[in-house]
Amino acid sequence: MADPMDQSALVVSPVQYIPARVHQYQKWYDKKAVATKSRYLRMKAFSVIRRGLVPVLINILFRLAVFGMPLIQALVTVISLLVVITVSLEGVFHYREQWKNYRSTEQILGHETFLFRSRVGRYQGLSDQKRLQSIRRTRRRVNRCGELRYL
Repeated sequence: MADPMDQSALVVSPVQYIPARVHQYQKWYDKKAVATKSRYLRMKAFSVIRRGLVPVLINILFRLAVFGMPLIQALVTVISLLVVITVSLEGVFHYREQWKNYRSTEQILGHETFLFRSRVGRYQGLSDQKRLQSIRRTRRRVNRCGELRYL
């Protein structure tokens, strides 16, 4: 029976490391990219549609008043306020930039996996242990920076 404290049992082969760690990161970045892209597109669509409604509503002759204020004027004011808030929040949260960063990081991890498995590029001619060290450095860079812009 193998000793449970045997350090050799803790050694991960390069073939095991990719599915265990790198794919985990790839899935996380993919999920974040999809979510931030969705937020960005929803906010953008909301803003564009509302911007288009304002001039149309202003030109409608509608005499109904609520609390002494013409309904159209109140509606245009509320829509304009929502557009300003939406555009301002996009400037704060930067969903477009986040989406692009998450997607590019996910793509780079996929590219690194391909290079790693094919033993080409920076992985050419390296032993399994050196290849594993190199891919771990890449993963640590992702942890440290949150994205891989400088590979």
